[in-house]
Amino acid sequence: MNIKINDVHFNADQKLVEFINKKVSKLETYFDGIISIEVILKVIKPETANNKEVEVKLSIPSSDYLFAKKQADTFEEALDLSIEAIKRQLGKIKDKLHEK
Repeated sequence: MNIKINDVHFNADQKLVEFINKKVSKLETYFDGIISIEVILKVIKPETANNKEVEVKLSIPSSDYLFAKKQADTFEEALDLSIEAIKRQLGKIKDKLHEK
């Protein structure tokens, strides 16, 4: 599985990068055959609350890709919310595959 992290207009520190890699790699336990995952980090209006945005784009063989975009006070929180949304999408795809 290929993991790519894009930090837009800032540099993510090593601690954040490690956190993202750890969380994202756990998605393999929910679905076999994940091709790649792209995580995009953005800061929106630096002075406001809920200004951290995380987009997660996940490529799997059976469909084009899955996508989740969430905002929160921290990148870690936004990533957790995005991963939960991706897990729900993976669950729906698994159910469809088992129906066939």
